[in-house]
Amino acid sequence: MSLLAPKRAALLVVGLAFFADTLVYAMLPPLLPEYARLHGLSQTRLGVLFGSYAAALLLSCLPLGAWSDRRGRRGPFLGGLLAFGGATLLFAFAGTYPVLLLARVLQGIAAAATWVAGLSMVADHFPADQRGKAMSAVFACANLGMFLGPSFAGWMLGAWGIRAAFLATAGLAVLDALVRVALLPPDPEPQPSGRGYLGLLRDGTVRAFAGVMALGAGLGAVLEAVLPLHLARNLGMDARAIGLAFTLAALASTFTSPFVGHWTDRRGPGEPIRLGLVLGAGLLLGVALLPTRAAVYLAMLVMGSTCSCLMSPCGPAMAARVERQGGTDYGSVFSLLNIAFSLGMMAGPILGSVLTDAVGLGRAMPALAGCFALYLAVLGRGAKAA
Repeated sequence: MSLLAPKRAALLVVGLAFFADTLVYAMLPPLLPEYARLHGLSQTRLGVLFGSYAAALLLSCLPLGAWSDRRGRRGPFLGGLLAFGGATLLFAFAGTYPVLLLARVLQGIAAAATWVAGLSMVADHFPADQRGKAMSAVFACANLGMFLGPSFAGWMLGAWGIRAAFLATAGLAVLDALVRVALLPPDPEPQPSGRGYLGLLRDGTVRAFAGVMALGAGLGAVLEAVLPLHLARNLGMDARAIGLAFTLAALASTFTSPFVGHWTDRRGPGEPIRLGLVLGAGLLLGVALLPTRAAVYLAMLVMGSTCSCLMSPCGPAMAARVERQGGTDYGSVFSLLNIAFSLGMMAGPILGSVLTDAVGLGRAMPALAGCFALYLAVLGRGAKAA
């Protein structure tokens, strides 16, 4: 039995789990050069190492979502904790490339279990008119982990080395384990609708909000991929200045996410999502024309806020849609949402980079802006239906 009321317990447990997951995820990029030096890794092997996370997440989301709906959230949530702890220790003591690859795969499986079961748990314990604020609160915890991860990894690497960095996060994993075991609320009685993944994918509203999630993830990912080189070449920004720009984006997302959640609870998901699509289109139209560092920093604050407007309402909207269909298949629908997020993160950098190489940043970004503008029409009745 949990020591706290179910609502508070769910928020605390899921928020800490999301923070730990994204912190360790965000630690890896600054450590990649050191791994390459220690193990003699080529750029191809580093790319496979980095991409194996998304592959593991994509492959494990569907079975974990089905397990969560049939047997409850506790099993996959605690299983994700074991995978998270194992990945952290493997990163600390990896002596060969295959062990590093195994750590990254376990990290992806842990993320799928944590996010699918965690969001389902929040949906279980909060009614529809409170879910936006609740889910945005745990998203803010995740954004905080993304914000702190790179700087923490760089500081630990410089002071004590890679092993110390991951042993420190192993301590966080122990705290996470204690909180999950002590406070994890009981599962409510499952009420599967029997629609399955195919039934959910036939629903236009589900597809519409999955598309919004993919666009939100893709927006941040494409700018992370193409903007740093542009800023270095055209504005003379060094790594520290570019890092500050993306740090501001993470901060903006962290602070605006709860406000967007409250807005979603009061007015529904349509308004913040439409605003996000308009802001995303405007940002992509102007990002190649930013004249000064101050303008870049302002644009990155807009980017973080835009991502909140697009992604924060999707979870509550998907959960509400499942409820209206007569079930609590939150695990399944959040699996689809996580898959959409992963596809957006993978497709955005590839599409943005290919277009930029082909026609230049000044034409590539307006082309992507058109995708956001067109999706306002594609969304259509989907936002209203939720």
